[in-house]
Amino acid sequence: MKILLDNRDSNSPRPASNQKVFSIKYFRSVAGGVLRKTLLPFSLLYGLITWLRNRLYDAGIFKSKSYSIPVICVGNLNTGGTGKSPMIEYLLGLLGNDYRVASLSRGYKRKTKGYYLLEGTEAAVEVGDEPLQFKIKYPKTFVAVDANRQRGIENLLNKKPEVILLDDAFQHRKVKAGLNILLSSYSNIYAKDFMLPTGNLREPRNGADRAKIVVITKCPPNLTLPERERIRRKLRLRNYQQLFFSFIKYADKVISTSGKLTLESWKKNEFCLVTGIANPQPLVDFLENKALKFRHHKFPDHHNFSNKEISELKKEKQVLTTEKDYMRLKDRLGDTSLFYLPIETAFLENEAGFRKVITDFIVRK
Repeated sequence: MKILLDNRDSNSPRPASNQKVFSIKYFRSVAGGVLRKTLLPFSLLYGLITWLRNRLYDAGIFKSKSYSIPVICVGNLNTGGTGKSPMIEYLLGLLGNDYRVASLSRGYKRKTKGYYLLEGTEAAVEVGDEPLQFKIKYPKTFVAVDANRQRGIENLLNKKPEVILLDDAFQHRKVKAGLNILLSSYSNIYAKDFMLPTGNLREPRNGADRAKIVVITKCPPNLTLPERERIRRKLRLRNYQQLFFSFIKYADKVISTSGKLTLESWKKNEFCLVTGIANPQPLVDFLENKALKFRHHKFPDHHNFSNKEISELKKEKQVLTTEKDYMRLKDRLGDTSLFYLPIETAFLENEAGFRKVITDFIVRK
């Protein structure tokens, strides 16, 4: 378990022990950066392989399968959190009342294999935390998991969906989605990144050309127009591509099975924040800006908690976590002590334009 220091007033002096921890973190960051740069030859080789793979798909030598119904893919070029799950939920909310919608995910770190259609009563370790979250929040949606996206779609077609959403499938070129939505986090825009393992790109930057929509996610809500224009120029978008900017909108209440509490009420006592997501920093920043006092227990993305870790967390009086982590913790921690903070995707501007691209695609298809 990696425990980060609790938040403090920036003007107050830090204890020597705290300074030591920050020095260690800084050293690890620098050392990690140096190590990644030494792996540059592997990045060049990996980039060549993925570039060649894409060219073979583009030329039709490797075959992609298209479908008669609208298939919308949400994905990214960078590894790490770019907000794919909130975007899938946004689309489910947009389309769910007018269409029979299905979503297909890989089901990362699940214990089951092959195709699985969720009922919503499963444990997260069986089906994956994000698909379970989709099914619980949108019970009318056909939510399935399958690492083989072609097989997953073929099985979902038996349910007669009118729209299929592919979660994190931008590099799954065996399926040719009718509409690709590419997400890139404001803090790590793909135009400034490099191939794995030196950088965080899964494929060369020109892979973005497959997207009709590009969304810069997790932006500061006050991002200025000149800054947006600077990002637009850096991306060098094609004429057919549309660019949007979104941010994370946090709820003002936390939720558990026992009810809801206002965030304001949590100022009275220090609590434990538990995250198992790729980039928890935006959440940490949000809570610190609310002047909340907490200890942060940081785990890797999609972390499956051990019995020892659960035992430690059970000692906490109040635990706040993300909705995704809640899926993995809710059956193992007490109902009265565990809460999650809902989030949703919101647009800085032109949300109507984004929605129109989506609905126009479905109508035309």
